[in-house]
Amino acid sequence: MNLEGLLIGVWEGGSTLPLKVRAASRRQGIVGVQDGRLRVEVTVAPEKGKANQAVIRLLGAKIGVKGSDIMILSGENNPRKNLGVRGLGPDELRRRLEEL
Repeated sequence: MNLEGLLIGVWEGGSTLPLKVRAASRRQGIVGVQDGRLRVEVTVAPEKGKANQAVIRLLGAKIGVKGSDIMILSGENNPRKNLGVRGLGPDELRRRLEEL
């Protein structure tokens, strides 16, 4: 996957990952990069945090980390989110995303 422009940062014990999420989509997956953020689509509606949990499960499965190692740092009720990914530095996170 082409990650040109993706702004992955450093976070305590890992990385920050900016996202642009589309909930209640017809498809589910990582669809590219937009405005420095990873674009993610999930089929779950944004009700009671269900879409956020779907995003965390999807990303965990794609990059090979447990869901408990991914947390929403900001944007819990917003399509523009910043996630913290424990255990993966920015270079390793970028490498895993590029392999998708």
